[in-house]
Order: sequence, then structure tokens, then C-alpha cells
Amino acid sequence: MEKLQFAPLPSTFMLTAIVGFLTSVILVYPSSASWGFAFALVFVFMFAASLISMTHAPVGPELALHPRRQHLKHTKKKK
Repeated sequence: MEKLQFAPLPSTFMLTAIVGFLTSVILVYPSSASWGFAFALVFVFMFAASLISMTHAPVGPELALHPRRQHLKHTKKKK
């Protein structure tokens, strides 16, 4: 079985999921329960995808941690 690869998603994807869920629950659900539930479900899946992307996606080179530098006093040879 192949290892799953996760794509890094932008932070606006999570923001869209949160705002969309709140909008569908507050504004759409009172007017039409089926449409409100359907939209809320889609935005919950989007939020779950953004959380999975945050925890499992590869880190770009600009965000990767660099190894610690050794201080000069530890690298000097004793005479």
C-alpha cells in the first residue's frame, strides 16, 4: 500500500471553512434545514481537511528548522 501524501493548504482555507460553517448555521439553516445542514457538512469537511493538512503536510524549506550552530569555543582544539 502506498503512503498517502498530503498537500499543504493555505490558512485562508481554514478561515473559509469557519466562516462558511457559521454562515450556514446562522443564516441558511433557519430558512432551509436541508440546505443549511448540507452546507454545514461541506464546511466541516473542509475544516477537517485543513487540520489534516496542518499536521501531516510536508514543511516547506523556508519553514524548516536549521540545525543548531556549534559555538566556537566547543570546536577549538586543545593544545
